[in-house]
Amino acid sequence: MLVSFAKALEGRKVSPLGRVRAAGAWRAAASDGDRDAALKALVQEAEDFGADAVVDVRFETDAVGADIDGAPRSRLSASGLAVRFAA
Repeated sequence: MLVSFAKALEGRKVSPLGRVRAAGAWRAAASDGDRDAALKALVQEAEDFGADAVVDVRFETDAVGADIDGAPRSRLSASGLAVRFAA
């Protein structure tokens, strides 16, 4: 599975399948593994749709408006465009 932060894969013709998104767990504080976990979940989501690659990958932080047990919660999510290589 190819993953790219660019909007297109240079030299490759692709057919878009649709946007995919995956989110990590809600946490009181971000950890170093959150980005990797969100990206791994995004790749799995794209594979489930039969994609060969995910392009235009972006990361976002979602936050809960209210504190839970005195600590605000947030999670990192990844999104991108799942594509299939054109024949």
